[in-house]
Amino acid sequence: MSRREVDRLKVIERVLNRRLSQTEAAEQLGVSARQMRRLVKAYLNDGTEALVSRKRGKRSNNAYSNGFKDLVIRLVTAHYADFGPTLAAEKLLERHEITVSRETLRGWMSDAGLWKTRQKRAQRAYQPRYRRERHGELIQIDGSEHYWFEDRAPKCTLLVYVDDATGKLMELRFTETESTFDYFHSTKRYLKRHGKPVAFYSDKHSVFRVNQKDATSGNGLTQFGRALHDLNIDIIYAHSSQAKGRVERMNLTLQDRLVKELRLAGISDIETANDFLPKYVETFNRKFGKAPLVDTDMHRPLTELDDLEETLCHQEQRTVTNNLTVQYDKVLYLLEDNRFTRTLRRKKATVFDYPDGTISIKFEGRSLPYSTFDKIRHVKQADIVDNKRLGAALAFVQEKQKEMNTERSKKAPARRGQLRLHKQANRPANPVMGD
Repeated sequence: MSRREVDRLKVIERVLNRRLSQTEAAEQLGVSARQMRRLVKAYLNDGTEALVSRKRGKRSNNAYSNGFKDLVIRLVTAHYADFGPTLAAEKLLERHEITVSRETLRGWMSDAGLWKTRQKRAQRAYQPRYRRERHGELIQIDGSEHYWFEDRAPKCTLLVYVDDATGKLMELRFTETESTFDYFHSTKRYLKRHGKPVAFYSDKHSVFRVNQKDATSGNGLTQFGRALHDLNIDIIYAHSSQAKGRVERMNLTLQDRLVKELRLAGISDIETANDFLPKYVETFNRKFGKAPLVDTDMHRPLTELDDLEETLCHQEQRTVTNNLTVQYDKVLYLLEDNRFTRTLRRKKATVFDYPDGTISIKFEGRSLPYSTFDKIRHVKQADIVDNKRLGAALAFVQEKQKEMNTERSKKAPARRGQLRLHKQANRPANPVMGD
């Protein structure tokens, strides 16, 4: 019996035990009172068999014939044995003028052993791999979004850098979101402290990898990937979370241990937590870090050519117009009119957008002096906010709006009182009866 039929049986038994009227039972089952009387009568005559659908086990009136099914399976076996159900259904219609839905064909192919359902497919086995032999050879990076301060503060992100050879924490930093500028800041700290590793190992987050398949512009690198390329650091993309299991397991460990350490220290904000992290990393590495198989540090020192300020920022190329203007992020920049800038018409200049919000325009390493053209005169350039910092800007605007509403509410009663007095003063005297 199906679940629906079992429910009907229980309701009918309550009716026969006089614990429920037939009208109430009909309402519970969603049938008419007449149908309810029929069900009770059929149950009294034939028992539970009367409640079982008589269509069960019988062939549907709209079912395909066995001959048609056999024909389709023969064609698929002969020509499309390695095809999926969707493509096989398309080819049957295109080449043989046989119409059958892909889901029906999926069931037939599964019964014939030509297609394995998702449940029957063997799960891929992720076997462990050896650690890298040398310190700094591979650094796994990831962002872990979590309630790091529990219910004391909103959810935030912890950027985690783990050395594959030793399992040591190389860099930790709390941020509000997992953005390119946040990774720029953390990577700059890492490079200044440890030097340049051979490679970073990351997932396919949009910060690290261009995931748009039909992208026609650009060089196929994100801003973070471009920065690593300029610094001669490789980046490897993991195809699954198991592939970068070192940093994934580290995230789980930190979500347990670090959360409790922050609670014991009474820390509830990102700034204080970031000041707490260096000491925590030192203690953690001393307790859980492992010695590398080969005692060689693969980190390369920074050179004079490695300008981290210029490299670890947002860079985009823009065409200099005939009017010596450059447009970037909905702002028009006027280049200084001189002998050099006049030669740059229709050439590509690079706009450097630094994490602190400043803008620099350069051509082949040479800075170009500029001024800003405001399309709306009453809007100052300082009020134009980059969309990459839109969250902080909206919070600022919301705070200002609250202050304005508060000031308005304080002044409103006085204005209303003044208006009332003004109306009373100008109100005409009551007319005398009979005038």
